[in-house]
Amino acid sequence: MAKDVEVAERGSFSSKDYHDPPPAPLIDAEELTKWSFYRAVIAEFIATLLFLYITVLTVIGYKVQSDVKNGGDDCGGVGILGIAWAFGGMIFILVYCTAGISGGHINPAVTFGLFLARKVSLIRAILYMVAQCLGAICGVGLVKAFQKSHYNKYGGGANSLNDGYSTGTGLGAEIIGTFVLVYTVFSATDPKRSARDSHVPVLAPLPIGFAVFMVHLATIPVTGTGINPARSFGAAVIFNQSKPWDDHWIFWVGPFIGAAIAAFYHQFILRAGAVKALGSFRSNPTV
Repeated sequence: MAKDVEVAERGSFSSKDYHDPPPAPLIDAEELTKWSFYRAVIAEFIATLLFLYITVLTVIGYKVQSDVKNGGDDCGGVGILGIAWAFGGMIFILVYCTAGISGGHINPAVTFGLFLARKVSLIRAILYMVAQCLGAICGVGLVKAFQKSHYNKYGGGANSLNDGYSTGTGLGAEIIGTFVLVYTVFSATDPKRSARDSHVPVLAPLPIGFAVFMVHLATIPVTGTGINPARSFGAAVIFNQSKPWDDHWIFWVGPFIGAAIAAFYHQFILRAGAVKALGSFRSNPTV
């Protein structure tokens, strides 16, 4: 029995019960001529705008309701658990809404990881990141426009390293947190999983949203939880104070490192991309 399984695992690629999409070209100028490409960019902009608007508004609302000095209650508001649910829940909703249009990235780190895995072209990756950052700025800008006094008083939802934690700890939290998220994205959207586990229906946005929720529970006390450079950038631009800007590099370097590690782990270890490439190379006749 074990031998049969081994033979099946080592079978030719033609016997696979799933098909990987072809790698995206590094530069695909033809994309720029298609409306579907611009529609996807717009979807990323709107999704990130809505994500930042709801989540930052939740953070500000919690701080207002729990401010004892201004009539609040220590146990008032949604708490850290509620904030984590807001972030995870919005990702679940927005990925579900936009996955069929843009892929539902809503995060430059996710886009970067998918680019490294050759799931998107360089042109698409760059324009997605630009759209995400602009959407984040607009989303936080709406929060400030509607609640300016509370926004300025309670930190604007900006990410920064909390007191008592070293830079290394904050960077590590962002790397590991983003690894969890991007690894989940790869796993939830893996065509091999869809084929082999078709008897177990998996709604991809659900585990992705839960990953965001769990990471926020763990890292809100450390960095306020970035794991999304657009989220950190939008809040820093609108709040525009020295502390968030001093720590801002953590929220780009950490997520990009975490995304790169997740892409490598999934593509080259779990999916044995390096082994397949080497086997294909060895199987080619010498010219």
